[in-house]
Amino acid sequence: MPEKPTILNTSVIAQSRLFRIEQLSLEFSNGEQRDYERIIAPGNGAVLIIPLLKDSTVLMVKEYSAGTDNYELVFPKGRIDAGESIEHAANRELREEIGYAASELNHIRSMTLAPGYLKFNTHIVLAECLYPDNLQGDEPEPLDIVECDLSTLDEVLLHPSLTEARSIACLYMVRDIIRDRMQND
Repeated sequence: MPEKPTILNTSVIAQSRLFRIEQLSLEFSNGEQRDYERIIAPGNGAVLIIPLLKDSTVLMVKEYSAGTDNYELVFPKGRIDAGESIEHAANRELREEIGYAASELNHIRSMTLAPGYLKFNTHIVLAECLYPDNLQGDEPEPLDIVECDLSTLDEVLLHPSLTEARSIACLYMVRDIIRDRMQND
């Protein structure tokens, strides 16, 4: 594996309340120099929660997404507040978005989005043993909760509002987790 490039200079070229855009001047191990730009999201990243309601049923939400200007079918998600653990943030977001909490939370993995220019981590959490527990959230409107049966995953994947890559990847991950459990029982 090649040696990581040396950062010669970093400068902020734009800032919003959600993101900072930096320009990086890099020197690679072969002497080549290049400038790159990256978007940095402040904070501790985010959680995306896969709420498993029954053996093969997950809960998703349909919420407005400004980036696509559409209502998207996604898993509950949100940022990790300062001082919060991944698990605490996951349970808080579950309570705010779908009115459930989980007595079992398992961090499956972390993923990035567009790592070539975006510095942001999403921590994927499987939530099981759900029970009703509502908490007022910051959503501007009530979210539609959609039950998705993973035994019909091919049909779920064809849903026209399901375009978010993280949620699609998580559907495959939870399907495989459930399949592995069934094989080991």
